[in-house]
Amino acid sequence: MSCADQIFIQNCKDILSKGVWDTDREVRPRWEDGSPAHTVKLFGVVNRYDLRREFPVLTVRRQFLKSAVDELLWIWQKKSNNIHDLNSHVWDAWADESGSIGKAYGYQLRVKHHYPQGDMDQVDKALWDLTHDPASRRIMVNLYNHHDLSEMALYPCAYSMTFNVSGRTLNAILNQRSQDMLTANGWNVMQYAVLLHMLAQVTGFEAGELVHVIADCHIYDRHVPVVEELIARTPFDAPRFCLDGSVTDFYAFTPDSVHLEGYQAHPLEGKIPVAV
Repeated sequence: MSCADQIFIQNCKDILSKGVWDTDREVRPRWEDGSPAHTVKLFGVVNRYDLRREFPVLTVRRQFLKSAVDELLWIWQKKSNNIHDLNSHVWDAWADESGSIGKAYGYQLRVKHHYPQGDMDQVDKALWDLTHDPASRRIMVNLYNHHDLSEMALYPCAYSMTFNVSGRTLNAILNQRSQDMLTANGWNVMQYAVLLHMLAQVTGFEAGELVHVIADCHIYDRHVPVVEELIARTPFDAPRFCLDGSVTDFYAFTPDSVHLEGYQAHPLEGKIPVAV
């Protein structure tokens, strides 16, 4: 059984057995038919994934690594906020007629700031620090800019990464304000595990621990039957993660730079409704 499956199953069991429902109040998200999308949630969930042991990908539900990496690179490498630069349709519901999601995600990462080393954006600053000043305890990328929130189609969910080098190991904390367990948990964990592997490789370190901190960890009301089905399944063993070792520049990675060997997973039939 993969570690990612164990953590996902336990999180879902805890939410369903100990969680708090928000059915007693008005909520912002709506289903496609206009009904309010209520959730049952836990506050302050912290999960740890040791990437030296295995790659955290779910097997109780098939995950699509290359699509996840495509979105990751859309944000962190292309620094785009336009869905026309993305090869999937995961952001279509939030884009305007021009394809823009406003001053969100990739927009925040392409804004340049002034540092002693010169003008650079947050990603380039993190790469510079990891290469030239790995002992720093200030290596962070943050997408939650209050000045721009009113011009974002969606406030950032996974909003910051804090990096820390211990010896020859690169670790990171992913902070997330909100996590839809069914649609996004496996996707986000997989993405940021890949990011940690990529950054470690191009800066000369080994990928270590990914710590995932979730403020509001929830399951939507219409997702409960699907989640119950998933957590009753028998997981497979974790696959082997492979990253193209010839890449030494973060901006040279593509979705084809990654693949999984020996990945087995259960299919998930039918379309999952998404609250917007």
